[in-house]
Amino acid sequence: MPSTLNDLAGKRVLITGASSGLGAHFAKLFAAWGAEVFVAARRVSALETLAASLRAAGGHVTCVPLDVNDAASRKALAQTVGAPDVLVNNAGVVTEGPALEQSEANWDSVLDTNLKGMFFLAQAVAPAMQARGGAIVNVASILGLRQAGGVLPYAVSKAGVIQLTKSLALEWARYGIRVNALAPGYIETELNQQFWQTPAGAALIKRIPQRRLGRLDDLDGPMRLLTSDASRYMTGAVLSVDGGHLVSSL
Repeated sequence: MPSTLNDLAGKRVLITGASSGLGAHFAKLFAAWGAEVFVAARRVSALETLAASLRAAGGHVTCVPLDVNDAASRKALAQTVGAPDVLVNNAGVVTEGPALEQSEANWDSVLDTNLKGMFFLAQAVAPAMQARGGAIVNVASILGLRQAGGVLPYAVSKAGVIQLTKSLALEWARYGIRVNALAPGYIETELNQQFWQTPAGAALIKRIPQRRLGRLDDLDGPMRLLTSDASRYMTGAVLSVDGGHLVSSL
């Protein structure tokens, strides 16, 4: 069986929402794996800071401005990147609050970015991928598979991402384009550290069977699997990385 240890070296990898959080972490991963990384987001200054640190470590990184909600921006990105071998569709936003207090503006912002933008970005780069195939990883969430209060638009958008993933996997398999979803559970980041130290956060952690939050590096192996030849016969899959949260008792 051929080795998959170095099969990402030299591959062209496009990561959206790469200015912070999961996207920035994924950029560091692929740069370390020897890929040619294109980082895309609206906050270009943050991208440049990230790229500078990765280049200093020997990475090959290009910054591309992107607003996933803007058709012209998506088109310009597709022209700049050309044919990526891997697309990590990660850009996303969230709003919090009871369903009765959700505004139409909040709904549109979340659904347009997390679902509509994700689809049209994939559509923009897929034609260039058809000739040689490739891998698309849509970043979903366990909230697309199970309910939680206070994040209705986000949960609906991520449920849509999962169905989007399966539909694109079906249509694009003929082109050698594999489309899978990564569904993280609760991952600790700089943005949410304070919440996990509150009584509400501590109570939520107790509901996770492994009794701990996920770390960013808990996503490394799953991402490597979904983007490497190790998953060459996987498409339309939803890979949950959640410490067993989805199988916890009600």
